[in-house]
Amino acid sequence: MHSFFSSFRQIFVRLAVPLLFLSGVFFVAPLPAAGQSQRPSVNFDSLAKQAAEARDANQLDRAASLYKQALALRPQWAEGWWSLGTLEYDRNNYAAAARAFQRLLVLAPKNGTAHAMLGLCEFELGQDDNALKHIAEAQTLGVTNDTQLRRVVVYHQGLLLLRKDKFEGARDSFGQLCAQGLQDDSVTLAMGMAALRISGKNPPPGNSPGATVVQRVGHAACGAAAKKYDEAGPEFAALVVEFPDYPNIHYAYGRFLADSNDVPAAVEQFKLEIKNNPADITSRLQIAATLYKVDSAAGLPYAQEAVRVDPHSAFAHYLLGLLWLDTDDYRKAIPDLEIAAKAFPHDAKIFFALGSAYSRAGRKEDAARARATFQRLNQEPSEEAKPGY
Repeated sequence: MHSFFSSFRQIFVRLAVPLLFLSGVFFVAPLPAAGQSQRPSVNFDSLAKQAAEARDANQLDRAASLYKQALALRPQWAEGWWSLGTLEYDRNNYAAAARAFQRLLVLAPKNGTAHAMLGLCEFELGQDDNALKHIAEAQTLGVTNDTQLRRVVVYHQGLLLLRKDKFEGARDSFGQLCAQGLQDDSVTLAMGMAALRISGKNPPPGNSPGATVVQRVGHAACGAAAKKYDEAGPEFAALVVEFPDYPNIHYAYGRFLADSNDVPAAVEQFKLEIKNNPADITSRLQIAATLYKVDSAAGLPYAQEAVRVDPHSAFAHYLLGLLWLDTDDYRKAIPDLEIAAKAFPHDAKIFFALGSAYSRAGRKEDAARARATFQRLNQEPSEEAKPGY
């Protein structure tokens, strides 16, 4: 773990059983069937008691061994799988911990806290896709009301998104922590990487000049996420003066200004980023997105350039389609929105726009189908089309 997250390990084993029960899942060990010998039950009870005592005494190796023996006698003992999983996690035995949480989830598939712990194990094992899946499932089902665990889960979700270059999602995750007042070095560094679009696979070397810039950008972005705009604005302004050529620094400041509704200043920063990097598609998309509904005609050339630079960017096609639609050129909007709909088949907003374009073009049946899809998807969690996704 990093920095303040390290305390999570120190307290987690002692919280293991309380966390399980706080999650709303209560387990009762099954009684032996009629006519079955009581001797295994006595052995089980003794082993379970000794395991809990060893765990509480921080005798982790002995506790893990005893839990394994007890579970061999009673494999349906969900609480035991939870305790074994947390013990193995605390001992850095992530593969063994993952197996324990997998066994638990067979017995309690709706236990969000178990999904979260399995995701944390998979993070350590480098199984990023599975880790993101289980952390997302945990957030859907709900994680036990333990602030430290929730923060650890959100932090690791952000790191996973950084590893996959999903910078917008990472920025959102770290922003949640910043909004809670957490500006630990590990959080601000990760937030800086997300703001500057630096892959989690290539973090800046520690104590390097680059790391210092990233940390400072992260501190400013963290302040913005915490709505401390009066502090974050001057920080960003000073950074772009001090490091005008640092990759994506104007982009990061532009995002802050756009979020602050200072459209002209935001567009100017994005233009400066394009000047530094003429092939930059993301800043072009941000200009187009910032100008959408404010001056869509002015945003059109930037979306068109983005599509020319990267014709495979579904988000660029989506944004271009919206701008065509907003400038009443609905026939040109349709092909771009159709490309976006294929790439993001679960995003309701795209089908709403597509239905509007079809309707204006007189394609009534297509419009009806698009609107029906919108109505269906609007009842489900959205797979949003965002830059960096």
